[in-house]
Amino acid sequence: MNWITLLLTGMAVGIGASFTGLGGGFLVVPLLLLLGYNAQKAVGTSFMAILVISASALFAHGKLDNVDLKTGVTLGLGGVAGAQLGALLIEHVSTMQFKKIFAMVLLGLSAYLFFK
Repeated sequence: MNWITLLLTGMAVGIGASFTGLGGGFLVVPLLLLLGYNAQKAVGTSFMAILVISASALFAHGKLDNVDLKTGVTLGLGGVAGAQLGALLIEHVSTMQFKKIFAMVLLGLSAYLFFK
């Protein structure tokens, strides 16, 4: 993939992430897996993209007064610990296992949102 395609894909992910609040990983990780990245590299690279996308989305939503700072920071602090544990755990999962787990999580979330 050339840099223009990656930039346009990033723009689409940014729109989706800012609109849904899902961070964009649900789009970036499968894309990177399709490009041949292993699970660990896809997840790590996705987080770099999400860092940039999330900072921009936070700024935009902050200007619109759509941010509850206390709740966001509290969730984020819990997420810091969870992220460290998750990074350690994924080292013990094959790319094939990861794809199945990721698909199940996405299916579960989509079913929950659809029927809720």
